[in-house]
Amino acid sequence: MSKMDGLRAMREARYAAARAAAPAKKAERPPVAPRETPAGTAKKAPAKRAPAKAAAAAPSGSEELCGHRNMGGKTCTREQGHAAKSHRYS
Repeated sequence: MSKMDGLRAMREARYAAARAAAPAKKAERPPVAPRETPAGTAKKAPAKRAPAKAAAAAPSGSEELCGHRNMGGKTCTREQGHAAKSHRYS
């Protein structure tokens, strides 16, 4: 038996002992029923965020910029609502 075979056998024995000593699986908890809201309360619509300061970096044209900012504070120079997944920062 080689050294690696001995290590493998010891590892498998330790794994089998740990599985035998482990407690049985916990019983699954029953699903929780969703809470019902009182009849008089309605869910509020989320407040809209203020647009980013794109006007300061806007080009001379009438196109508005995306306004997304990266971690370094640079602003996206693509048009508002662009379809591209990435931003262009400057």
